Amino acid sequence: MSRRAGSAGSTSTLAFVESPVQLLNVLEWAHAQAPGAGLTLVVLSPTDPMTRGQLRRMAELAREEGHRVRWEEARGGPAAPFQTIGGLAGMLRRADRIVLGDPFSRYVQLLLTITKARDLVVVDDGTATMEFVAQLARGERLVRWHRKGGRPGARDLIFAPVSSKARRRLTPSARRRVAIFSSMPMDETPPGVTVHANDFSWTRFRFGPPRITKGADMVGTSLVETGVVDNEHYLEAVRSLAKTHGATRYFAHRRESAEKLHRLAVETGLQIVRPDLPLELIARRGPVGRTILSFPSTVVHTLPLALAGTEVRVAVCDIDPAWLTEHASPRAQGFLSGVTGTARDVTRLQTVSAVPVV
Repeated sequence: MSRRAGSAGSTSTLAFVESPVQLLNVLEWAHAQAPGAGLTLVVLSPTDPMTRGQLRRMAELAREEGHRVRWEEARGGPAAPFQTIGGLAGMLRRADRIVLGDPFSRYVQLLLTITKARDLVVVDDGTATMEFVAQLARGERLVRWHRKGGRPGARDLIFAPVSSKARRRLTPSARRRVAIFSSMPMDETPPGVTVHANDFSWTRFRFGPPRITKGADMVGTSLVETGVVDNEHYLEAVRSLAKTHGATRYFAHRRESAEKLHRLAVETGLQIVRPDLPLELIARRGPVGRTILSFPSTVVHTLPLALAGTEVRVAVCDIDPAWLTEHASPRAQGFLSGVTGTARDVTRLQTVSAVPVV
């Protein structure tokens, strides 16, 4: 299954990732679009322990595939960004192709201003990819969907020239080709941008098929942590879904807080599972419930692809507008509804009652 780095082709490819899902989708891109070619994968490591642990595991898989992994403690102190960027500058200038997982990342945007690569590839980063494509097509500034509608902060204004230059670099021209590799639906495609479908063929090739249990599993979301959904409404919605569908396990999102997860375990009886790999790989390896319950998120698009050919059913429950916080972006409800509405091969569930118990 593994490949020898650099065994085919002479193109120098540099990939930047900051999350386990981004690294997974770089491996999917390499399997589908650049078979046999070794990449240099640069991990811009975050500080969150769970994310770092998943990235370590994914880095091991990348090495097994024949890719070189360079781990950067990019957030390891005030001097870390300068050391990281300085150490990567030469590689950036020499690279023929740059693959990146998060065009909204300020780190990635800064690195984009250095590179002279003729080929840029944005790999799947879930729902963020949908928003990136729409903003690029409309010529808008790059802002994460859950922050859109708010006034730019001081850091946003200071960083604006860099962000603007990065957006220009991500716009196709006579000197630069731009491609997107994604499993997400896209209503608007920027002129000149090439889109390739991510069907999770590498995941299916490497893992499974899984053993399927009779019960249901639930997938967690970080919508509370990002300030979109009220915590009490979310807890009650999870409790209602688990009771209705007989769920026994709750796969936590890597950004969910320990306090919230503790309350979920105590108040719902669900077994909280902190996955050591992206959920697509966890589900494909199994065991996995016959039904997977989710709120609107990337997994309602990716899990049906990763689990293609199995009898697992993915079911999604919409977010009731009443669950949103007063700080939620004005676009939140429409965006989340769009995530659900465009998902293929999923079962739509009726929105559950989530009135907090007083």
